[in-house]
Amino acid sequence: MSRKLVVGNWKMNLTLDQSKDLIQELANNVPFHAYVVIAAPVAYLHPLKDFIVGKRNIHLAAQNVHHEEFGAFTGELSAPMLASLGIEYCIVGHSERRIHFKEKNEVLAQKVTQLLNHNITPIYCVGESLEQREKGKTFDVIKKQLKEGLFHLTSEQIEQVIIAYEPIWAIGTGKNATPEQAEEVHAFIRKYIANKYDEDVADEIPLLYGGSVTTQNAQSLFEKPSIDGGLVGGSSLKSEDFIQVIKANFP
Repeated sequence: MSRKLVVGNWKMNLTLDQSKDLIQELANNVPFHAYVVIAAPVAYLHPLKDFIVGKRNIHLAAQNVHHEEFGAFTGELSAPMLASLGIEYCIVGHSERRIHFKEKNEVLAQKVTQLLNHNITPIYCVGESLEQREKGKTFDVIKKQLKEGLFHLTSEQIEQVIIAYEPIWAIGTGKNATPEQAEEVHAFIRKYIANKYDEDVADEIPLLYGGSVTTQNAQSLFEKPSIDGGLVGGSSLKSEDFIQVIKANFP
């Protein structure tokens, strides 16, 4: 796994043909040393897995996984199913899952374990609401999400996790965290993990910023020492924008 990477979260967007066109544009135009992960809609994972063969800097992620290995859960997708498709990454605990589907840290911890048990890298999301930030509770929220979602893992396991900080108040709202605000939280996350494990473990974990990364702010964010890349939403849906964001992290 590359320490630096850019993840595009397509959410519930694009058709299969549009997805293939976008990936081909990325493969043709991003730097050879770039490391790009696409979190595509689940229906596209199988055909896209075949489509990215030979595209060495493009990798696939699922947007969600069930916390049980198998069972009577209509419409859900398990870690063994993702593994059978050769999927390398999976987002866990995105703010939209936490808010709209009421996912709790304890369930997310089970998802993380399921993924690691099947050699899939979790991209674990943390972040505070606007109300929580205004009340000065940002670090308390982040600590709780990390402790309850990840701190059951061994040192060897947590080194296999990617963490994405996504301030909920900066997602699709037109508001942006400043690079300094993002860096402050990223530095806190790394220090908090180091206190639980050690600095060597904390330094192994890629930390991504995921709050409305755009062509305008990508470079100033990625220049910060504690930010290893981005979890990109809307800007990952247009090839010209996403390519520019990727190049900001891989000049």
